[in-house]
Amino acid sequence: MSDPKLKQKIIWAVVITAILTIGAAALLVNIFEHKQEARSTFFRVVEVTDDTEDPAVWGRNFPLQYDAYKRTVDQTRTRYGGSEALPHAPTQADPRAVVSQSKIEEDLRLKTMWAGYPFGVDFREDRGHAYMLDDQRYTKRVLDFKQPGACLNCHASTYTVMKKLGNGDITKGFEVMNKTPYAEATKLAKHPVACIDCHDPASMALRITRPAFLEGIRNLKASQGVKDYDPNRDASAQEMRSFVCGQCHVEYYLKGDEKRLTFPWHKGLKAEDAFAYYEEVKHKDFTHKETGAPVLKAQHPEFELWSQGIHARSGVACADCHMPYKREGGAKISDHWVRSPMLNINRACQGCHRFPEQEMKDRVEQIQGRFLEARNVALDALMELIADIKKARETGASGEQLKDAWAAQRKGQFFIDFVEADNSGGFHAPGEELRLLTQALDSIRKGQVALRALNLKPAVHAGN
Repeated sequence: MSDPKLKQKIIWAVVITAILTIGAAALLVNIFEHKQEARSTFFRVVEVTDDTEDPAVWGRNFPLQYDAYKRTVDQTRTRYGGSEALPHAPTQADPRAVVSQSKIEEDLRLKTMWAGYPFGVDFREDRGHAYMLDDQRYTKRVLDFKQPGACLNCHASTYTVMKKLGNGDITKGFEVMNKTPYAEATKLAKHPVACIDCHDPASMALRITRPAFLEGIRNLKASQGVKDYDPNRDASAQEMRSFVCGQCHVEYYLKGDEKRLTFPWHKGLKAEDAFAYYEEVKHKDFTHKETGAPVLKAQHPEFELWSQGIHARSGVACADCHMPYKREGGAKISDHWVRSPMLNINRACQGCHRFPEQEMKDRVEQIQGRFLEARNVALDALMELIADIKKARETGASGEQLKDAWAAQRKGQFFIDFVEADNSGGFHAPGEELRLLTQALDSIRKGQVALRALNLKPAVHAGN
């Protein structure tokens, strides 16, 4: 090979080929390693069993998930929700150094709505999962009022508690825990909601551990013609990404002297379905202190309202927005930093919605702002009805005369409370939540008309 230029070209070709070969080999090795990493979702450092309740132990096998779980201590307020961290002077009764702002002090109308009920004494903005047990233990609703252990169902890791109380039978343990006084039952709980409450320790598959949900969803499916439904057997993986959340983020009541935690899903998931059920079983949560009406207190029906919204209809699960998937190396995991999608728009929203982050934020805040305006109109109307009934009582109106106004307050207040207790600011199901406020307003105005028809005169006192 006498041509030096040809020789140089061959040498360069060999070098380039070698570089490409090494690069391709490195790429293939990298792809293989990432595939292996993705296939092996965790490295078992310790053995976890059906009795391992401490999330820190699970965290040794799942450090990425556990690190995110621990971040639920963060307090960040969005425009229409979230909790602001406020300093609190620790006391023997309440050792917390930080709390969230009081919702009843921010809006005194809530005190009037819940007059005669513990929520009218103490009700604060919800904080992250890390605080769910302590915030319940130290609320005045528990410290100043006798409460049953049933309250632990939504505020603590109760799976092992129920197992122990029922000698291995979860349902029996659930029944024992429900009726045990809260002051005693809470001593058995060591953690807020934890890994074991949602995951099978052997397979890591999602599972339902709360008997109240198992009974509630079975009753719901039965109303739809499906017999003996068991989500742990019959639900899809995507459905389970909402069902595990629905174990706690739901409307409920404590049934009978046994204080059995019960979801009112016997007729459906809408607010009027729950109301119809309560009417049928003649349930009331308390007697309103100012009006004497037998009223209801809605809890936290996020699952029910989400089910009426466009996201549920589109197959989007709770976890898709509040625990969106993320990449860590070659692994795809759910983000266990459970929080408002408004604090994680890129992962929570933009995977489906191809709009700039600010545009997504503006859209959500517009929905929430309109909801807040409608909620205020309905809440103002409720205050007027309560004042009117109170005045009628002072003139000597009897229970028989007030029954229509009481019924109007009961329905209107429950519908307002139903959307008020949903922590999405009207976003989970915008049309449904505005519809409920309209229904509430209609009921309240009819109650006022019923009072006007009585044509009551001021009471005449002796000596006047």
